[in-house]
Amino acid sequence: ASTKYIAPIIYWLFVFFVFLKIHLYPVRPATMTYDDVTHLTAKIKPKQQRVELEMAIDAMSPNYCRSKGEQIALNVDGTSYDETNTYSAKMMDKQTFSSIQATTNTSRYAAAVFRKGELHVTPLTGILQMRPSFSYLDKADNKTREREATNEGGDSSQDEAEEEAKAITVRFARPESEQARQRRIQSYEFLQKKQAEEPWIHLRYHGVKDGRSEHEKQYLFCQSVDTSENSELVKSPKEYLAMLMPPLTEEKVVKPVGPSNVLSMAQLRTLPLGEQVKTLMKNVKVMPFANLMGLLASGTDSTAVLRCIQQVALLVQGNWVVKSDVLYPKNTCSPHSGVPAEVLCRGRDFVMWRFTLERSVMRKEVASIIKLPPEDVKEFLEHVAVPRVNRGWEFLLPTDVDFIKKHPDVAHRQNMLWLGIQSKLEKVFVFSKEDFMPKSCPQPEPVHIPGDHVLKVAQERAHTNQSTLMKELTVKKENFKAGGSVCIKQEPISDREDEPMDTSSCLLNGSVNGFPGYFSSVPTKELTLLNKRVLNKI
Repeated sequence: ASTKYIAPIIYWLFVFFVFLKIHLYPVRPATMTYDDVTHLTAKIKPKQQRVELEMAIDAMSPNYCRSKGEQIALNVDGTSYDETNTYSAKMMDKQTFSSIQATTNTSRYAAAVFRKGELHVTPLTGILQMRPSFSYLDKADNKTREREATNEGGDSSQDEAEEEAKAITVRFARPESEQARQRRIQSYEFLQKKQAEEPWIHLRYHGVKDGRSEHEKQYLFCQSVDTSENSELVKSPKEYLAMLMPPLTEEKVVKPVGPSNVLSMAQLRTLPLGEQVKTLMKNVKVMPFANLMGLLASGTDSTAVLRCIQQVALLVQGNWVVKSDVLYPKNTCSPHSGVPAEVLCRGRDFVMWRFTLERSVMRKEVASIIKLPPEDVKEFLEHVAVPRVNRGWEFLLPTDVDFIKKHPDVAHRQNMLWLGIQSKLEKVFVFSKEDFMPKSCPQPEPVHIPGDHVLKVAQERAHTNQSTLMKELTVKKENFKAGGSVCIKQEPISDREDEPMDTSSCLLNGSVNGFPGYFSSVPTKELTLLNKRVLNKI
């Protein structure tokens, strides 16, 4: 007998049935139901809610492979006949379905039957998923191992003499601790043993159209519709409607939980302008002014932004870099090495100052001066630069020339700030600005000038100086005609009398300085003196 709780609501009747379970069979085509399949045996373990069903297989079906079925039966039972054989017909003519729990919480599931405008609902106590059991394969493996062991050992073991008696050491088990006991109880072997201890209860299966099945189905319907017995469960139509459609309540908007150092753009724009600029610069580290204006709300005054950004950033090559004391506030330390914030700020200011002088810096050179751990130096450089092959660390952004031209007063003010920072750094790190200036100017690369161009330039230059040369030539002619004094250098007389004096090398095809016809107008005597004079100069 089962306990029933009747709760009529309008035409809805709730019936609670204690042992109602749903069995989910393996999926098959809709035309191949399990209703007409012969159920051979059924058994259950109530505590574990475990069910096993044996169903016949249609061995006469054209889809059944008889040779394969006989082979499986032979592997499982062997050639001998025994009452414990799995397949008594010497062929696989049945299969076993074993259940597992589809869900452990069935409080949300129920079976309902609708009849004459009434809905009868019965809660479920279990949902079992039926799956094929392949335990016969384990039995076949055991048979195979037994046969192999028999073939290897043979009957030789019977002929062997009994072994001599040996002393056995008896050991007593230690008292089991509570932790060891809990581990043993939770172990897989212990659970398997406990499940095996519960005996199977054999059942009789009744088909869908069986009279007993029809009788049991009647328990799904409420046997009494008298509401006086259950007055505490009666609800009026309005109350029932309120239960189905409760009044709307204001739901609290739960903001998504994100990292503590991350703000959305909507949340960012709720902050004051100074906090917006500070938050953006702390996250980005280096940014052009135009990009900063693009991140702020449209219509923001650029003058106000300039005032705010100068409080939290410094100008480096026309771009704004967040100040060191903003990244490393007082009473903090490096997350890598534990160096105090004051020392970190000095080291980072030196790195930023170096980038005001040149585009690239060498990491080793910086580390040798500021003398901070490599992790901190790398962090400074990663904020504002990127590594380049054979060039050290190059500044992250190109020089913003447009901003410098548009705001010269801001650029001048920032330059004065850097001069003050430079003087402080020189006292701390003991260096001068000249130490980082180029030591020698690079030699200009040789320029290749075509020969035609050189000839053209020479011709133009000769044409320009022609008048001057003509005047000088005229003066020389007049001096020669006037009989000016000519100093002749005495040459030693050569020992070889037959050696003639070569005077042709000093005459350039009858021309001097490129002007032909000069010597044709000079007397022979004067020409001889002139030749000797030229030779003396040579």
